[in-house]
Amino acid sequence: MLIPTKDILLAAQQEKKAVAAFNVYNLETVQAAVQAAEAEERPVIIALGERYLPAVDLEGFAAMAIAIARKAAIPVALHLDHAYEKKSIVQAIRCGFTSVMYDGSKYELDENIARTKEIVELAHMADVSVEAEIGSVSRGAFSDEEEGDGRLTDPADAKRFVEETGVDFLAAAIGTVHGMYTGEPKIDLELLRQIQSSVQIPLVLHGGSGTPDAIIAQTMERGICKVNVNTEVSLAAVSHLIRFTSSTEAQHTHLSTIMADMQGTILPVMKKFVRLLARQEQT
Repeated sequence: MLIPTKDILLAAQQEKKAVAAFNVYNLETVQAAVQAAEAEERPVIIALGERYLPAVDLEGFAAMAIAIARKAAIPVALHLDHAYEKKSIVQAIRCGFTSVMYDGSKYELDENIARTKEIVELAHMADVSVEAEIGSVSRGAFSDEEEGDGRLTDPADAKRFVEETGVDFLAAAIGTVHGMYTGEPKIDLELLRQIQSSVQIPLVLHGGSGTPDAIIAQTMERGICKVNVNTEVSLAAVSHLIRFTSSTEAQHTHLSTIMADMQGTILPVMKKFVRLLARQEQT
């Protein structure tokens, strides 16, 4: 069932659990995300990054994702991730997205507040919730995100930002990276605790891929209610396709079979995250 993102995250906040937000790009990734969540009987957030819009028709994608969500046995939300352009956000709202992320993290705090507040006012008129970011998440290996400068979120800035913008959930920069880590992860859990104490809204962790399970569990204790996952899923799919195309049978296999096999390959990766964020034991 398609429900508001805010409802999913407020429920997760009450439970001290988190919900996976999987970055998706096509039919197979959407289906795998919903199947993984249904298998674990947990909600899921389908996230499409603005950076994929040159290759993905937003209106057509939304119609497809919403149709799948409405048939699902679990709550599903549809989220526009890392949007920098107002026109993308307006289009997503018109197409039925249940939340949007406006990323003004490259701006100084005052300008980020002003720009985010404008987006919040616009989105709230359509009952669409808004995620925003202060601080800046660095880019690790295998990521296609824009390069961040690694600034960590200041708790006092977070408090002011939330109060002045009315944003519904906040992405906290605490040392995770977009993509995979190239060294030992340095996650500031004490900083996250301070941020949690300064705001009341659900917090979001960008950079779930490669973050140790034990660290993710501890972030959930400190207010993280949504964990973004992209690169681990992408790596599993690409690795599968490379192995397959190097085999002798590849040239004789129909594309439909290849894509179905790819969907089957990423399904366990997604299940792992859904299960972890529900705080169930890994099997």
